[in-house]
Amino acid sequence: MNYLVLSDIHANLTALKAVLEDAKDYDAVWVLGDIVGYGPDPNECIELVKTLPNLVCLLGNHDAAVIDQINQITFNPTAQQAIHWTRSVITQGNLDYLRKLPDSTTVGEITLVHGSPREPIWEYLLDIRNATENFEYFDTPYCFIGHTHLPTIFTLQNNQTRANLSVPEKNSQFKLEPRAILNPGSVGQPRDRDPRAAYAIFDQENMIVQFKRVKYNIEDVQNRMHQVNLPLRHIQRLVEGW
Repeated sequence: MNYLVLSDIHANLTALKAVLEDAKDYDAVWVLGDIVGYGPDPNECIELVKTLPNLVCLLGNHDAAVIDQINQITFNPTAQQAIHWTRSVITQGNLDYLRKLPDSTTVGEITLVHGSPREPIWEYLLDIRNATENFEYFDTPYCFIGHTHLPTIFTLQNNQTRANLSVPEKNSQFKLEPRAILNPGSVGQPRDRDPRAAYAIFDQENMIVQFKRVKYNIEDVQNRMHQVNLPLRHIQRLVEGW
């Protein structure tokens, strides 16, 4: 079975459509949170996500802020502005959908969260110390996360006391071996200096994860963001990949 693994779509419909077209052959979809936030297409992205086959979808921190589960004051000013705008345009049906999303789940040998096993909504796993500590907070061999917008792999073998960090090459493959924490990167707002939409394909039969990138029409998204007066910082960073 092939799983399409997505995270941090951030209301970027153009990037999401490009990923779905590029991925093509998959049996199920895992969305690791933050369908909304930053981008101009919150309703359209939620509606499209809901149609995906055998979907498992989690709550991210921006999703949680839009439904008032997290106080928006904890976000930086431009993120607050985007949250406020999203609240002004999102439909009641889509708000209800976000409210029903879990913050974590387990599918077979995989734990799925947005931020970290320790703090599923909010914690960023960016360094080896925090990653090492988080291996104590899930019991499965593997965990898939999002939130940082950076494709990363943390591994911790039985004889190790400190996790290893590796950054996957573009369009590379990784053979899963216990234990590992993987981040597919961001669909809608990559932050690794590569503006292409990031996602992963998990081949369950062979236990292989493919880290994928695909180009999309960034200018089209930027134009829509300008039209609704979303923050210039968020508009510029799409083309910078940061």
